[in-house]
Amino acid sequence: MTTTIHVCKRGTNVPYGIIALVHYINSQLDSSEQKINIQWHEKINDVDSFVVLEIDDNEIIGSNVNIARYIAKKHKCLSLGNNSVFETTIDHWIDKLETNDFKTLEVVFDEINHHLTLRTFLVDYKLSFADFIIWGALKNSAVFNRQIKTGKEVGGPHLIRWVNYINSLDFVQQGINWVTNAIKPTKSSSKVGRDQPNMNIGLIDAQVGKVVTRFPPEPSGYLHIGHAKAAMLNHYFAQEYKGKLIVRFDDTNPTKEKEEFEESIKEDLALLEIYPDQVTYTSDSFDILYQYAIKIIEKGLAYVDDTDVSTMRKQRMDGIPSKSRDLSVQENLARFKEMTEGSEFGLKCCLRAKIDMSNPNKALRDPVIYRCNLDSHHRTGNKWKVYPTYDFACPIVDSIEGVTHALRTIEYRDRNPQYDWFLKSLELRKVHVWDFSRMNFVYTLLSKRKLQWFVNQGLVSGWDDPRFPTIRGIRRRGMTVEALKQYILTQGASQNDVTLEWDKLWALNKKVIDPIAPRHTSIIKQYIVKTSILGGPDNSYSKEIAKHKKNPDVGKKQTWFSSSIWIEQDDAKTFEKDEEITLMDWGNAIVKTIHKSETNPDIVTGLELLLNLEGDFKKTKKKITWIADTTNVSEVVLVDYDYLITKRKLEEDDDVEEFITEKSEFLDDALTDHNVKELKKGEIIQFERRGYYILDNDTSESALRFIRIPDGKASNMASKAGENPGKKKETKKEEITTNTTGIAFPVINEDITNNINMYKVPDIYGIVPLPKPEQVLKMYKIQNIYV
Repeated sequence: MTTTIHVCKRGTNVPYGIIALVHYINSQLDSSEQKINIQWHEKINDVDSFVVLEIDDNEIIGSNVNIARYIAKKHKCLSLGNNSVFETTIDHWIDKLETNDFKTLEVVFDEINHHLTLRTFLVDYKLSFADFIIWGALKNSAVFNRQIKTGKEVGGPHLIRWVNYINSLDFVQQGINWVTNAIKPTKSSSKVGRDQPNMNIGLIDAQVGKVVTRFPPEPSGYLHIGHAKAAMLNHYFAQEYKGKLIVRFDDTNPTKEKEEFEESIKEDLALLEIYPDQVTYTSDSFDILYQYAIKIIEKGLAYVDDTDVSTMRKQRMDGIPSKSRDLSVQENLARFKEMTEGSEFGLKCCLRAKIDMSNPNKALRDPVIYRCNLDSHHRTGNKWKVYPTYDFACPIVDSIEGVTHALRTIEYRDRNPQYDWFLKSLELRKVHVWDFSRMNFVYTLLSKRKLQWFVNQGLVSGWDDPRFPTIRGIRRRGMTVEALKQYILTQGASQNDVTLEWDKLWALNKKVIDPIAPRHTSIIKQYIVKTSILGGPDNSYSKEIAKHKKNPDVGKKQTWFSSSIWIEQDDAKTFEKDEEITLMDWGNAIVKTIHKSETNPDIVTGLELLLNLEGDFKKTKKKITWIADTTNVSEVVLVDYDYLITKRKLEEDDDVEEFITEKSEFLDDALTDHNVKELKKGEIIQFERRGYYILDNDTSESALRFIRIPDGKASNMASKAGENPGKKKETKKEEITTNTTGIAFPVINEDITNNINMYKVPDIYGIVPLPKPEQVLKMYKIQNIYV
């Protein structure tokens, strides 16, 4: 009689318990007995079944518990337990362990821990099917494993002890290895994993070659990371179905829109390697939209309302119809004509769709679809005095431009019925709408209005400030296109609205830049320590060493050696007399003399080190960066940033002024090796033992300014100011010191600039090549139009 277990993975729920159980049973069978086979399937019988037990071509489909119990009973080599009450408890635990609710799981963990207080196994005094099944459920619990990974004692010591024991069993390890090998991706599927995008959303009526998507930015600001997701998803599906992408500038508000923003959006899309098949403007369709406005009035489905704004807002909230709602078609047409002419009365009016004032969905309570505006439009000039709203223009232009699928963020979900109402009322072609979640980040504002407020208050240098979540801001802070694209696509088209941490994005960026970032040395100037090298060279000399020890293509740099060097205070004060240390890129040295300040014994004022080039660098705990005391050094300013706000997530009714980070920019004067003078603006390097930096200004300036690039480590991503429950901050722009030479350290180069001011930085980088291999980073290939 042959027994086969057919195993199928559904989501992340792998039946580890049954697989380990089978390996245990097989280990107990002698050579004359038929062992149980295990086969892996993506699907079983075209459904996502967990496990199917096959005995001589007869299939048994059931829960993991029942199949485990059946196998154990059939082979009689494993305890089943004889207590029906406990069997019910096992079932109870299994059911509860399938949830991701932490409070529910915490109770179950405590129950199991209590049960194991005086027990080695769950049932009787030896292994039972229960040990395998409960262990397998815990193995699949994301909450349990996350808690364990962070070092927390989940449930209690008895539960942890039991889990560790089960994990240590040979046949359990064999089962885990079998799973690993079974689901090991092939070359063709190697790109599919937990960090790959969930794009399987099943676009309705999608046909290859006929899908048309659109990205409709309003040219009233710069693209931020949320816009990038919308653009990339629309681009992705257009390519996936071999269709086309339309970029349409939604230029329906002449008061806010500028040609400058339009050009910046084009640049940022090109930066993201999004090249639309067609670029259009809502203003191209103003004549058509006006005709549809006349049509909807003539059909009795719109009216011109002269109610004041505050009253109209209250009436919509309370579901009270306007006094103008039942005007005749002729009266509405006459009023709309006055709006079109911009008359005194017309300027008091707006055109509203007549939908349903009593609908619970307030988006259907007679929304405004046309407004008066006498400002000159940047494309149509003074031709129009009335302009359509986005809600009216978007579905109409989508339909007439041939859009088949409108992908937009979930914040528009309440407006989807409104979108469909316009298409049906105006007898236009159907367009399918799909919502996807927004990308919200901790300590981050994505509202154009709030970002504009920071710009207007002078709290940032502009829309490309490194603290801004704009594409240009994060580029200036060192984000690469490759990391940004990869991160956004891993978010997929999910509709789950979550607030994301920044760490994963910056960690991805580190993986991109680390293999090609040249290594340099920097020493913070404050309390810098002049050090004599005993046995050092009589005369200073230089030699070439690799800029990147693991990537010779990055090139070489000149490193100077001298009997007098500079060491950072933070390193020097950790030294002990006669301690052996390693001077990186030179060799070992022994600390012979430590001089300290008479007024402050915590400050080291001088050192003497005895060079010991025969020493073994593998045996030293301290590997120290240093710079030779020669003329071949450069003055630089190292810049680091904190978040602009002190609250992880601002609510709608929060006043942003109450959560402004008091100090979010930090400057450190430093010395670096002279090789940095060869860099170009926008190049990324690593200052060894300090982190990754991007050059923010031209080398023609006497003091170079390097911005620190976050590396994704949790300690570095935490708010420096800490969480603020709402203490009001002064909004006055902080004065930035212009003395970049400091006060408590020697001046090496008197020619250092006296005008370091982050608020005078030009907006965008020009064309700046990065170090080899050039093709890896593409973020600086876009020509700056604002020269």
